[in-house]
Amino acid sequence: MGRRPAKCYRYCKNKPFIKSRFCRGVPDPKIRIYDVGAKKAHVDAFPCVVHMVSDEREQISSEALEAARIAANKTLVKHCGKDGFHMRIRAHPFHVLRINKMLSCAGADRLQTGMRHAYGKPAGLVARVRIGQALISVRLEDKHQHVAVDALRRAKFKFPGRQKILLSRKWGFTKWQRPQYEVMRGMRQPENEEEAAWLQKVGRLRPDGTTVKLINHHGPLGLSA
Repeated sequence: MGRRPAKCYRYCKNKPFIKSRFCRGVPDPKIRIYDVGAKKAHVDAFPCVVHMVSDEREQISSEALEAARIAANKTLVKHCGKDGFHMRIRAHPFHVLRINKMLSCAGADRLQTGMRHAYGKPAGLVARVRIGQALISVRLEDKHQHVAVDALRRAKFKFPGRQKILLSRKWGFTKWQRPQYEVMRGMRQPENEEEAAWLQKVGRLRPDGTTVKLINHHGPLGLSA
């Protein structure tokens, strides 16, 4: 018996139902890799970020997430190289789907009319997403921005509903705006007294893998030196 079409499980109708000691025998999600590309690249290497954002409240299957990851990765590797980007799948499938299996062989006509709203067995996993939630994010160099937009456009075809592709004003996967980041990392000098006073008040940024840590003027003197 094959998979049911995604339209059967597209809408968030019931309460979240996750794998637990009460809900056993759940199949593994099809998507196992959430970060692809140069996932250990320094935070300063990839300033440009493009997001795919959901425009609907719905459920997206783990199969669709895996298909979208493969489609986007293929385009990015072709045009940027395998170390020219870092893509992250932001939606994780935790919600368990159920199916009430019935006999479908010949002579089972009278068995087909089962009880309505029957409690089924675990059949698959989906991610429950809300409007405005990021599904996929890609960080890369500014010159490859158009490649990321095209890769996410191709990945959109694997999902039901509507998605938007947005260009972020932030630096990489950090929470800082690009002008703020450049000043706080020491890439450029403050342009005026107001910006210098703001920098003195907020503190500086220190690289921490794919993101940064804020080093403010609190705590041991050795850290803020």
